[in-house]
Amino acid sequence: MRSPRFRRLCATALLAAGACLLPVSSTATAAPVSCQDLRVPVTLAGLPQTMYGKLCVPDGAKTVQVLIPGGTYNSSYWDIAYGGGTRSYRLGMNKAGIATLAVDRLGTGKSSKPLSALVTATAQATAVHQVIQTLRPRFTKVIVGGHSIGSAMALIEAGLYRDVDAVLVTGLTHKMNLVTVAPVLANMIPAPLDPQLASRGLDLGYLTTRAGTRYSAFHEPGPNVPGAIAEDESTKDVFAATEAVDTLLLTNVVIPFTKLINVPVLMVEGNDRHYCGPPLGADCATADALRVAEQPFYSPSAPLSTFILDGYGHAINYAPNASVFHQAIATWTKSLG
Repeated sequence: MRSPRFRRLCATALLAAGACLLPVSSTATAAPVSCQDLRVPVTLAGLPQTMYGKLCVPDGAKTVQVLIPGGTYNSSYWDIAYGGGTRSYRLGMNKAGIATLAVDRLGTGKSSKPLSALVTATAQATAVHQVIQTLRPRFTKVIVGGHSIGSAMALIEAGLYRDVDAVLVTGLTHKMNLVTVAPVLANMIPAPLDPQLASRGLDLGYLTTRAGTRYSAFHEPGPNVPGAIAEDESTKDVFAATEAVDTLLLTNVVIPFTKLINVPVLMVEGNDRHYCGPPLGADCATADALRVAEQPFYSPSAPLSTFILDGYGHAINYAPNASVFHQAIATWTKSLG
């Protein structure tokens, strides 16, 4: 018969082995994060402006993602407050040890408010380029990323200036589904006529969504979660009609900026009726199908990776399972070396 001491040793060994199998809390191992507001001087048509960004840096981070929000969104899209952090892209990257700089496009948020006629996607990309120049040599790798028209700006920036190590594209393909996009644009109103935004003093060329339309415009076919949609409505912003012009030209391959990109690209899509599916969108049925559809628009020196998040529409950061694609992006980012 084995002694009590032997049985105690076995029990201790089993407990130790079991402990090795338990998941380690990410919050316990995540590096401390410091955040600061940046206001970077930039120029637009030779005029001085300021682009705002929130820089959040985990201790020791050497890679930073510069994140551009889409039309009628601002930097808050990357750090959604609703859901206790589950929808916060910023928090997901920072927990993975990746720094983030979420900017407000010119005309939005805390950035300068120039005349809307001066604000194009290419002008925004040039402003972001000026911001990127301030990040080196502090960061050894800089990734530019965006959502929707912010992705168009990221692609233009990477193609024109070739100053980044990779590009992240979300909510955009080279095949805009005009059948669904046109009604969304037609349902927008000038920002000065919107009670929520009228006090900003913007000109009539800045547009925003009518109250109560954001779910159908940006979230279908995802679940209609009242708290999440209320958060989206309360933080909504504007876009200049002129930003849509070169975005439309890029997505319809009239201006082939993506052929100039020479670094890895990751494209992430949801069940986005504005850029995926019939009658005019890309094939987003699977990640492989999307890669086959999009690869011809990139040069061989721009390796393309793709990821599909099922179950949500255009504004995928609002998806209840957004952390799934956040993790996929963090993994891709770290694979860049």
